[in-house]
Amino acid sequence: METLRRECPWDAEQTHHSLVQYLLEETLETVEAIESGDESHLREELGDLLLQVVFHATIAAERPDGFSLEDVARGVADKLIARHPYVFASDDVPTDLHATWEQRKAAEKGRTSVLEGIPEKMSAVARAGKIIARARARDVPLDLPTDPVEADTVGQDVINLVARAHAQGIDAEQAIRQAVRTLETQVLAAESASQP
Repeated sequence: METLRRECPWDAEQTHHSLVQYLLEETLETVEAIESGDESHLREELGDLLLQVVFHATIAAERPDGFSLEDVARGVADKLIARHPYVFASDDVPTDLHATWEQRKAAEKGRTSVLEGIPEKMSAVARAGKIIARARARDVPLDLPTDPVEADTVGQDVINLVARAHAQGIDAEQAIRQAVRTLETQVLAAESASQP
C-alpha cells in the first residue's frame, strides 16, 4: 500500500473521506458473502475489507501525528483483553455476557447515556435494534415488548408494514426514523428519571 500511495496516481490522491464509499461497499459485500454461505466469496470480501483498513492506516501513518496499522492492531488487542477479564485475568464468567460487555464499554468510554456512540448514519431499523439492545443491557426501564417471535415472522411483518405504508404513500424508513427519535426521547427520560 505504501508503494501504491507513492506510485499510483489514484491511490496517492485518496483520503479518509474519499474512501468512505468503498469502505461501505466492501462492508456490505462482506455481509452478502456471509449470508450466501460461500466461503471462497467470503474470503475474497474479507480481503477487500482488510484492504480498506490497511489503506486508512497507511494514510494515517503519513501524518506526523498519525497512527500505523500496528497501532490499530495493538489498540484492538488491548481493548479485547480489557473487556475479557474472565479470559485474560481471574474474573468469573458473567451470567450476561452482552450486558457486561456494554457496561464495560460504557465505563471505559465515560458514556452516560446508552445513546452515546451509536452511529446516526445506521439504518433506522439497525439503530432501533442497537438502542434497544443497549437499553436492555444497561437496565434502562422502558416498556418494550418481549413476546416470543420467529425470525421469518419478523421479516414478513416488516415487509407487510412497508407494503401497507407504500400503499398509503408513507415513506416507511422516514416513519421508522421518527419512531426511533421517539424511542431516543423515552430512553433519555428514563435515564434522567433513574439518576440519583
